[in-house]
Amino acid sequence: MTAVRRRISLFTMKKMLSSKKEVLIAFALIAVTVGSGLLMQVLLQIREMRASQREAAAVVSMALDEIHSAFQEVRDVQDAAATRMAALPQRKQDRLEDLQLDLLMIVSADSPLPEGYVPELDTVVGDYVMDVRCASVCWQMMQDCRNSGHGLPMICSAYRTQEYQQFLFDNKVYDVLWEETNDRDKARELAARVVALPGTSEHQSGLAADIMDEVYPYLNEWQEHTDAQKWLMEHCTEYGFILRYPPGTSEITGIIYEPWHYRYVGEKFAKEIANRGITLEEYAAWRRGR
Repeated sequence: MTAVRRRISLFTMKKMLSSKKEVLIAFALIAVTVGSGLLMQVLLQIREMRASQREAAAVVSMALDEIHSAFQEVRDVQDAAATRMAALPQRKQDRLEDLQLDLLMIVSADSPLPEGYVPELDTVVGDYVMDVRCASVCWQMMQDCRNSGHGLPMICSAYRTQEYQQFLFDNKVYDVLWEETNDRDKARELAARVVALPGTSEHQSGLAADIMDEVYPYLNEWQEHTDAQKWLMEHCTEYGFILRYPPGTSEITGIIYEPWHYRYVGEKFAKEIANRGITLEEYAAWRRGR
């Protein structure tokens, strides 16, 4: 009996269980040689062996599922990162548009507008139009000034076309030639300090307006003493405007002091410029450089 058990080893059973036919033969052989008692023990061992195989298969299956899940998470992270990277240029553009940094554009002899530049326009009052972002704001600012009882502000210049700016500049050159010098080059140089060359005027950006008090309808430094200008200088930043060419800044701006010329930059930028007590040139340089 012991010799028979020895011969019926686990290895022998594994080889015998390779097919259904071999299983039947194995059972018949065991039943004949060792009897039904040992046969039951063998069957129990086989069941235990198969149960262990099923448990092992289940563990392997669970491990494979976990590995697949982990790989899927990695792929999801990689896909999300790729999507974010692909969207960076658009996100950067969206961020710039949200900040509206174009409101800080410098328009001057050293920084002319792009050729053919025309902003989207809206009416301020009458025939005066400005950039759509500030037209209604400018009107509201003047109305609030009137309603406060501080002067009678009126707009006398807003958006200008290239052709109209050329007309104004040529007229100023003619006035300087008549009043100050016969040198045409000198006359153009002097005229440019008062009236911007075409393409270099803030009025062509649609973001600037000349506002004066009806009680003193002259564009000179005495405007600063009118009630309207006093109120506007104090409150313009609340509407997103700044006094563009304040006193003592001609060396920076290249333009004479103009207590009537207001430039829209948006409320946030206007307040920061006023709090710092600097010009738009200085603020734009700091803002774009940080």
